[in-house]
Amino acid sequence: MKNSRYIVGIDLGTTNCVVSYIDTEEEISGVPESRVFRIPQVIDAGIVEERDILPSFLYIPGESELPEKSLSLPWAGDMHYAVGEFARKKGADVPLRLVSSAKSWLCYPGIDKTSPILPWNAPEQVTKMSPLEVSSRYLEHMRMAWNHSMAGGNPEYFLENQDVFVTVPASFDAAARDLTLRAAESAGLKDITLMEEPQAAFYSWINKAGDEWREKVQVGDIILVCDIGGGTTDFSIIEVDEEGGELVLKRVAVGEHILLGGDNMDLTLAYSVRGHFSARNINLDTWQLLGLVYNCRQAKESMLDDPECSSRPIVILGRGRSVVGGTLETELKREEVEETIINGFFPECDIGDSPVEKKAAGFRELGLRYATDTAVTKYLAKFLRQHAADRGMPFIHPTKILFNGGVTKARAVRRRITDVVNGWLSMDNSPPVSVLEGADPDMAVAKGAVYYGFAKKGKGLRIRAGVGRTYYIGVETSMPAVPGMPPPLKAVCVVPFGMEEGTDFEIPGQEFGLVVGEHAVFRFLSSLVRKDDAPGSVIEEWHGDEIVELAPIETVLHAEGAEPGTLIPVRLHSYLTETGVLELWCEAVDGTDRWKLEFNVREEKIA
Repeated sequence: MKNSRYIVGIDLGTTNCVVSYIDTEEEISGVPESRVFRIPQVIDAGIVEERDILPSFLYIPGESELPEKSLSLPWAGDMHYAVGEFARKKGADVPLRLVSSAKSWLCYPGIDKTSPILPWNAPEQVTKMSPLEVSSRYLEHMRMAWNHSMAGGNPEYFLENQDVFVTVPASFDAAARDLTLRAAESAGLKDITLMEEPQAAFYSWINKAGDEWREKVQVGDIILVCDIGGGTTDFSIIEVDEEGGELVLKRVAVGEHILLGGDNMDLTLAYSVRGHFSARNINLDTWQLLGLVYNCRQAKESMLDDPECSSRPIVILGRGRSVVGGTLETELKREEVEETIINGFFPECDIGDSPVEKKAAGFRELGLRYATDTAVTKYLAKFLRQHAADRGMPFIHPTKILFNGGVTKARAVRRRITDVVNGWLSMDNSPPVSVLEGADPDMAVAKGAVYYGFAKKGKGLRIRAGVGRTYYIGVETSMPAVPGMPPPLKAVCVVPFGMEEGTDFEIPGQEFGLVVGEHAVFRFLSSLVRKDDAPGSVIEEWHGDEIVELAPIETVLHAEGAEPGTLIPVRLHSYLTETGVLELWCEAVDGTDRWKLEFNVREEKIA
């Protein structure tokens, strides 16, 4: 970690971005205070104000659409696009020029995330950007805003020179994580640390609870973190254990990537509200429906933020001369919002239910591949069953729930999920689950990332996420070729059993030959039973399934000036990232170069 003044957490959200920080030069007694950085942004043409949240929307205006300098910022006088509050508001009126859900596109498998494809389905005259570039624009805006407002022009305090932690969904795959890192680097942020959103949310709860967290949980508690945001749903399980008379926290399960969240709900609400207009013989075209989606999003968020708000007007631009005033208007009531969201996305179900896997049509429109089943509760049931195999029970029995994500701000959502889980528990005569109160769904992820950075300096509680296997790299033995017999394979331990995420090991005292310049296969192995092998241990023989080979990595490692097939002496350095990725660094003995191999210890596949 950098020896910087500030520890900074960035929630790069699907719908909103938040920046939080700790000033390490302040006198800290007990729990540090995580502050929210108020981000300057255009909120109306020519008007810049600070906000706690930077909405994750980018608007690309047409030529001469806005007066000159309308999108100017204190650090940039001539902007050709806008991010944040103005983009969100303007895009509701002109949706074909609005980019949203860029984060969801980063994990979409069907497109090149570096190609200019957003806004999706926009006409040719609209300038387009790639999902990678849009994500980078958000991060760049936050960096420049920080450097202007917090650093005051002093490079020592620039954001790129601080310890920065950027959060990602727990279920992001390796490609999406790498794209997030590339977006950050393109935005001028290097050497950032990625961490998972549900884990960050729990760190935020610990930080807010202070020393009282030990009174609110006890040994044996199984905490379900239920994170439902704008684009994704994530589940995690954290277990409370005891070591040496002290409570410790261990993350024991992470759910799969579910592209299901507030975006789906906004679209469903829009189709429901379209019925208001259909009843008046008004048929909305595709352009108007997009505007309706963004209007429903704003109305939904207003009602979720304000329990006293019973309805919101929905106004979209009309098409044609017959529309009075050029607009169409209706009203969205709280009852309709809660009925659509609660019964449509959180239905009551049995613990044995699973999401319905619908057969894909032979032809389908390109676009985000949302979850085929909208029942979040069914995905939760599947998650609790999947991770119960080693516990001798049909499903994991949570004792506590921590809610996070903008969708869970709705009291009705939290109540429905809690009721469904308690229904499952009652079938086994287990006590009902209780909700960990005090969470802040809007700010929790950014604040939790900051607290994690503080804890990583050895000054706070860390959630342990040790690996449940020992991992090895395969090294071919140097010996004369024998007909029909492959060279014997040695297994060199690079990740010991229980190694915690966010830690690293130098592989001591050994050098290996690394093949560069040509296609090579790197073999990984693991063991569930060999729990005492230390980093650097060389295993020459093993029996049966004591050690199993995993799917290999095939790649070409390049070295400037080296002939194909050159063997370079290297030493190994293992780093297990906060998102469960083994980074095996191969460092040239002469210090001239280094190479990185990546292996996800949570997604291992047997060869």
